Amino acid sequence: MTKTHRPRPRALSFALHYLQMVIAMAVGMMLLYPLWQLAVGGRPESAWVHRADVDSLVMATTMVIPMAAWMRFRGHGSRPIVEMSAAMYAGFVVLFPFLWTGVIDAGGLMLLGHVLMLLFMFAAMLARPAEYSGSHAHAQAARDQEPA
Repeated sequence: MTKTHRPRPRALSFALHYLQMVIAMAVGMMLLYPLWQLAVGGRPESAWVHRADVDSLVMATTMVIPMAAWMRFRGHGSRPIVEMSAAMYAGFVVLFPFLWTGVIDAGGLMLLGHVLMLLFMFAAMLARPAEYSGSHAHAQAARDQEPA
């Protein structure tokens, strides 16, 4: 008996893609962010490396790197990867004026920034539903055939 492969419903593919990116981000944050903390741990608390805005951008970077690598592995092109990365940074950057004026503190920046990051990522995905709800095997195969 041969097993037929039925395509996954588009909504399920979309949700799984989102979940995979979030998992890649969490792994990156758990593995890469502690390296940053080790690197700057000996600096005085007043040093620029301990500022909440700098720290939030570093944390975003530790999540962007594995998420972008996962997207590339999945067959995404550069433009969607850059858009998704920008959405992730934007979750923090839009809050900087509130941090700088004292409306929120460092804890608020981290909490709200992560929430906004996830929302902005979702919005970026909704802007390109076909990019995130289908198989990317075709894109990977096309990239493998490109001349070096």
